[in-house]
Amino acid sequence: MTPVPLISITGLVKSYPAPQPLRIANLSVAGDDRVVLSGLDEGAAEMFVHLVTGAALPEEGVVSIAGRDTRAISTDTEWLTSLDQFGIVTRRAVLLDTLSVAANLALPRTLSIDPMPADVRARAGQDAADVGLAAGRVDGPVSALSELERVRLHLARAAANGPRLVLLEHPTAALDEKAESRTFGETLRAFSTARGFGWVAISNDDEFARGAGGKRLRLDTASGKVTPDRRSWLSQLLGNKP
Repeated sequence: MTPVPLISITGLVKSYPAPQPLRIANLSVAGDDRVVLSGLDEGAAEMFVHLVTGAALPEEGVVSIAGRDTRAISTDTEWLTSLDQFGIVTRRAVLLDTLSVAANLALPRTLSIDPMPADVRARAGQDAADVGLAAGRVDGPVSALSELERVRLHLARAAANGPRLVLLEHPTAALDEKAESRTFGETLRAFSTARGFGWVAISNDDEFARGAGGKRLRLDTASGKVTPDRRSWLSQLLGNKP
């Protein structure tokens, strides 16, 4: 029997603040898939995440999560159960700059951060190490972090409660250096393998995609068709394999 995909989108049309609505003809993602999806701008990426998490509903078409149409989610409990399957990396998520990195990593699991129990601090330290944050940063304030360190922190928080799949909205948009984009992609690849979660990264950043590996798809915003990203084919032909 073919497993039910975690995300199934068919015939989707959804308006958002743009001249044309978001259209996705067909997209299927399993819980252990690793996908870089390009072709979406910042607003479309945000709407995609809202649709997958059930925070918004399509005007046309169907979004199904683990085989269930998001329109059928009728209670807060059902919505939270569906939402728990996902972690989200987005600059829209608030980091508490005056608190320590450890406290920001602990908050998805507990409000006991002052004082912080030893086991909670140890878990935060491990989370930080697993996404490449230096040990000396863990007890310092978030305000001292670089942009690359901040997106690493976002990734660690998104995976804190063991989601099946992490959704990333243009995660390297604030990074200036190509090397940083590729480094973060490599971090995502290693971290998702170690923790056993899949991911969909909405990104037009080729260096990030090379570092992250996985399947590369492109959305044609006019037709809504999702096809293999030709840039990845050209990269391999030129010998620049991810």
